[in-house]
Amino acid sequence: MFQPRQTIRSFSMLLFLALLIGGCSNTYYSAMEKVGVHKRDILIDRVEEARDSQTEAQQQFKSALEQFGSVVALKNTDLKKAYDTLEKEYTDCEKAANDVSDRIDKVENVSEALFNEWEDELELYENKELRRASKKQMQETRSRYTKMLASMHTAEKSMDPVLKTFRDNVLFLKHNLNAQAIGSLQSEFSSLEKDIDILIDKMNSAIEQSNTFIAQMQV
Repeated sequence: MFQPRQTIRSFSMLLFLALLIGGCSNTYYSAMEKVGVHKRDILIDRVEEARDSQTEAQQQFKSALEQFGSVVALKNTDLKKAYDTLEKEYTDCEKAANDVSDRIDKVENVSEALFNEWEDELELYENKELRRASKKQMQETRSRYTKMLASMHTAEKSMDPVLKTFRDNVLFLKHNLNAQAIGSLQSEFSSLEKDIDILIDKMNSAIEQSNTFIAQMQV
C-alpha cells in the first residue's frame, strides 16, 4: 500500500543524520523498507515532487516573462530598479530550473534501484507463470517510465535557451544602464516569449505523463 507523501518525508527526516554520516542511496532504501516504505512508494513520491517542481518552474518563468515585458514597455523606467527586478527574476528562474533537475535526478536514482531489484528477484521465482507475469509487468512499467522520463528531460532542456537569453539580457542591462539598453531588450522580448511558450508546452506534456504514470503505479 502506497504511503502518503508526508509519511515518507517523516521517515526521511529520521534517516537524515544517518545518511549525513556516510550513508548512501541503498542504505536509505533499505532503512525505508524496514519501516514499510518500498522503492515503488518512493518512486511515486519522487515523480510527484518532480511534477510539482515543473509546475512551480512554469509559474516562475511566466512571472519572469511578465516582468521582462513590463520593463521593456516603459519608456521612462528606473533603470537600476529594472535591472534589480530582472536580475531577481533570473535568479529565481535559475533556482527553479536547478530544482527541476535535482528532482529528476532523484527519480532516476530510485527507479534504477527499483528495476535492478525487480529484475534480480525474477530469478527467485519457482513458478514459471508467476515469473513470466511479473517480468511482463516489469517491462510494461519500465516502458511507461522511460516515456515519462524522456518527457521530463525534454522539458528540462527547454529551460536552457530561456535561461541563456535571460542571463544575456540581464548582464547587458547591468553593464549598460541607459535608455538604449532598454531599447535593445525590446527586440529580445518576442524571442524570449516564444521560448517560454515552448517551455510551458513541454512542461505540460511532462506533467501529463507524470500524472498518467502515477495513476498506473497506484492501480
